[in-house]
Amino acid sequence: MHRVGATLRWTAAVLTMGLIAAACGAASPLVPKSAAPAGLPPFYSVPTGVANQGAGTLLKYQKVAAPGVDGTAYRVMYVSTNEQDKPVAVTGLVYVPHSAPPKGGYDVVTWAHGTNGMTNTCAPSLHPSSAVPSINALLRHDWVVTASDYQGEGTPPGQLAYLVGNLAARNTLDIVVAAHSMPVRLSKTFIVWGHSEGGQTAMFAWHLAATYTPTLHLVGTVAGAPPSQFAYIYDFLKTSPYRFYLFMAAAGFHLAYGARAPLSAVLSAKAVGLLPDLRKGCFSYLEKTLDHYSLAQLVKTNPFDVPSWKKLLEANDPATLPANSVPLLIYQGGNDHQIPVVSTALLAKHLCSEGQDLERWIYPGLSHTGVVPVATPDIVHWMADRFAGKPSPSFSPYKPVGEPGVQVTTCF
Repeated sequence: MHRVGATLRWTAAVLTMGLIAAACGAASPLVPKSAAPAGLPPFYSVPTGVANQGAGTLLKYQKVAAPGVDGTAYRVMYVSTNEQDKPVAVTGLVYVPHSAPPKGGYDVVTWAHGTNGMTNTCAPSLHPSSAVPSINALLRHDWVVTASDYQGEGTPPGQLAYLVGNLAARNTLDIVVAAHSMPVRLSKTFIVWGHSEGGQTAMFAWHLAATYTPTLHLVGTVAGAPPSQFAYIYDFLKTSPYRFYLFMAAAGFHLAYGARAPLSAVLSAKAVGLLPDLRKGCFSYLEKTLDHYSLAQLVKTNPFDVPSWKKLLEANDPATLPANSVPLLIYQGGNDHQIPVVSTALLAKHLCSEGQDLERWIYPGLSHTGVVPVATPDIVHWMADRFAGKPSPSFSPYKPVGEPGVQVTTCF
């Protein structure tokens, strides 16, 4: 929780100013804890003392080249918290428009990335030009964009706790806090946007923001094809080319929860032997390596039949989240073969039953990822309305125009 006394706030401010000076070329107070992970630049070495820093503390940053991006890109390292509420180092990106900041500072969009792998070399911050889809559409609106790698991609333990909602959500919120310690004038107002794995992250950030980052003001959340109704998705993916997501999730939950998520209860000996492969490559490598195996060869028991696993899966399912006062947009391609369209219909129905201010857009014929560029202009319009403080989208919905026949659902 970001509830810090005045003395601690003053101390953190002094430390942050020293770190900013270091990042800009002054004598550095940072002492590397270890070398950067293999294959990563020196920036990814984690300094000592992270365990003593509060969530949202900026550790260091550097300007990086981002050809094609109409703004300035910075690679950052900051502090977030894991499932045990322990401080951890996380990396990411901050993009700043070339334009002067508006009165009151730039509003912020924080991007939550989708499934790209689970290991250090998968960190989106290694590829600033392509880390955020449609980045220039966001920068043209004079919005600063932050984008977390999530802990484990770029930083220890070198493996991502895949689909653990609270963890990725904290990472996604804390990078916004950290960006306020950079020499960039920001407002306190922000929006979360994520797709696929990042859609789940966005949902949990939407749920946590009011208590986890109370000094900031979340005015809207955009969740693209968020995984929910996990039991249904498990059955949906069992014979899918994307069944390796289930193996990734088992490894991710065990990483986050340890003995509370025993791998021996759900994975076969063959699957346990394949765990090191998760550190050897990113999405394409995992897809190619794990596609040789049927789910029956990897999973010996449906995790929903194991009480300890069922409890954790339900805790990370957006379907269990209550409604809140922050407007929510859910969008998806109508021909999504990774996240069944009915799952977001059930999610919207649940939240509407609790009075949520919600819109759901389904773009007919579009795939899981193909929907993103088509929907982006509509999403940006929705975001601009939220930053402008326009009325509830449920009562005055924007009609998306990305393609003909977009199916629009509201709660009222």
